[in-house]
Amino acid sequence: MQTNRGGLNSSSLPFLEEILLKTFAELDLPKPIQRALAEENYEIPTPIQAQTIPAAIDGRDVLGCAQTGTGKTAAFALPILDYLYHQNRKPRKNHPSALILAPTRELAIQIGSSLKTYGRYAGLKQTLVYGGVGQGNQVKAMDQGVHILTATPGRLLDLMNQGVINLSQLEIFVLDEADRMMDMGFLPDLKRIISQLPQRRQSLFFSATLAPNIVQLAKTLLHKPISVNVTPESRSVDRIQQRVLFVEKSDKQKTLELILQDGAVERAIVFTRTKRMANMVATRLGRAGVKSAAIHGNKSQNARQRALDAFRKSHLRVLVATDVAARGIDIDGVTHVVNYDLPNEPESYVHRIGRTGRAGADGVAISFCTSDDRSDLIAIEKLIEQNVPVDPEYPMPARSASTSNRKPSSGSRRRRPPQRSAPRGAKPSGGTNSGRSRQRRGGSGGSSRSNSGRG
Repeated sequence: MQTNRGGLNSSSLPFLEEILLKTFAELDLPKPIQRALAEENYEIPTPIQAQTIPAAIDGRDVLGCAQTGTGKTAAFALPILDYLYHQNRKPRKNHPSALILAPTRELAIQIGSSLKTYGRYAGLKQTLVYGGVGQGNQVKAMDQGVHILTATPGRLLDLMNQGVINLSQLEIFVLDEADRMMDMGFLPDLKRIISQLPQRRQSLFFSATLAPNIVQLAKTLLHKPISVNVTPESRSVDRIQQRVLFVEKSDKQKTLELILQDGAVERAIVFTRTKRMANMVATRLGRAGVKSAAIHGNKSQNARQRALDAFRKSHLRVLVATDVAARGIDIDGVTHVVNYDLPNEPESYVHRIGRTGRAGADGVAISFCTSDDRSDLIAIEKLIEQNVPVDPEYPMPARSASTSNRKPSSGSRRRRPPQRSAPRGAKPSGGTNSGRSRQRRGGSGGSSRSNSGRG
């Protein structure tokens, strides 16, 4: 197999427009995998799954343009499980057959969880390799042999350099969230990893965008790929109900607790700028009877994962997070995002509120804005090209008795919103923004549970 060196550009990709797969039953997957999907109530594939899985099962390279929350994990996980199950081969020591590369530890863990779910009856061995934890168990797992390896670039390269992982016999390579890989500065690591891949392989490449640098990277990996684009036409922020509350710093905690009294807030992520504030907010919520936990860079990876698992299973109602710790969080059913502190970078705002309103579900994002945050709010509105409407639903929290007995002063009144001119090109904002034969090249051999396969 020769890697594709031409004919691939962002303006002339042969995107498939027809949904090829209507039900998972049409795939004739191995019975152990069918059983697992049935237990998860996976019946109707999402668009990315419908267009990607049949071609991937046939051994084709795939270029998938899809955002998180569209079910793309199953789009590559099911073809991998199908292929390796039919190979009926023992795992090879230090030589994985399939490699899935993810930009963050959290995403790697989520992918591993999905593989475990879909393949729990298939008898295939998989392991995770990522930083932030000791490498002892990861080395032991590789020495025992695995079929599928899910990894982040840094730790993968470390173990490759130590001779613990050898990619010379790799048959399937998946690069997930390529655009985030680039944004996080992983291109040099990616090039080193790609240089160690065998020429004969199948490659599946997924990205939320197809900027020129992403297309160039895809050229080095893919051979005559089928290209699938299921990116929604409307921007994700337009499908989320955005609101801003103008508050005093001293009123933030009480306002947050008032919001959380609303029964509609089933599962919320609260964002703070600092680790210290994340701990403080979570502690105060606990005292108020709200089950919550904080995740940030000072928390161990195991502690962060325990919090994420508890949040995913609804044992916690609120997750308080910093921006760095929230990277890679992809949990269905987050009804609300609260920006306790507005981010300094407007791009972070878009990333934050994207944790809700996933996979077509409704979502609400509420931001607290103090007088010191005015410039940050203006920058955000310029980026998203719309004004964030003031939230009329949540009044300011009542003052304490000692405060209410005092003579009112201008400082105790609700702060008026700062004057904001509409960003250039902005639109008025309303209430809702709203028996098989498979040949590898060269002859080498989420969750939405309502009848939908979310990866």
